[in-house]
Amino acid sequence: MTSTKSRFSRFWTRSGRMGVSAWMMAVGALITVIFVAIALFSPLFLAWGWIQSPTEFLANPVHSPPAPQHWFGTDRQGYDIFSRTLFGTQVAWKVVLLATVLSLATGVPLGLVSGYLGGKADRVLLFLMDTIYTLPGLLLSITLAFVVGRGVFNAAIALSIAYIPQYYRVVRNHTVSVKTELFVEAAQAMGADTWTVLSRYLFLNVIRSVPVLLTLNAADAVLILGGLGFLGLGLPPETPEWGHDLRLALEALPTGIWWSPLFPGLALTSMVIGLSLLGEGIDDWVNPQLRSRGGRQK
Repeated sequence: MTSTKSRFSRFWTRSGRMGVSAWMMAVGALITVIFVAIALFSPLFLAWGWIQSPTEFLANPVHSPPAPQHWFGTDRQGYDIFSRTLFGTQVAWKVVLLATVLSLATGVPLGLVSGYLGGKADRVLLFLMDTIYTLPGLLLSITLAFVVGRGVFNAAIALSIAYIPQYYRVVRNHTVSVKTELFVEAAQAMGADTWTVLSRYLFLNVIRSVPVLLTLNAADAVLILGGLGFLGLGLPPETPEWGHDLRLALEALPTGIWWSPLFPGLALTSMVIGLSLLGEGIDDWVNPQLRSRGGRQK
């Protein structure tokens, strides 16, 4: 009887945690897909005349509350907040995806080669990446934004440099542990060259944790991009970007203009939550042993 109860308890705990993981992944994926759809269809809405241009000044009214003509109202510059919120999604995806691709394309190969070959180059790279990793992402991005200047591509570069060490460290550590496995040593004994070992035997084994890191970094990048915009860095002022719009909106908040910061803030927060939930759900799915260990501890 005790054994049956114990088995049922373990099964219930694991199933419950699996259910939570599936719920997080499903909700995160749904929110992410919604924001992807908004980014894709916003130009079509503009072309069909359903929304106004996010950079079109409205002579009247300024600081108008939400109404049928302007669903989210207008800001102090006369911009339509609904249009800028929609196109802010597109701008966020452009910068975040470009930043994650750049950091992924740089950090993963460096981690593979560094972990596999070792030696002095590995020690130098590890020291350099650890140094960059210790710097706060927002502070580093602010410094780089001053250096590279404004623009979508420049903002992506500033963000990507902050994330390269994370991909490097994860991939390098996995490579160091996997390269001593028997199947890698067998491939080396059969005469496989370095490129073959890296691409065929190591890459697929060390890349499993990268999707988790990618989604979590994307969520963090949305926040940092918003921070750069709030500080007046990253993108030109006329660009529909949530952080920049929040900075302008907060100046009018004491006068009772509540709608101006509300909708860009909700959009930014929702996108970050969606990507974070998706990343956590994928993490539980990719690393089930961590979930089961947590279940046993409870």
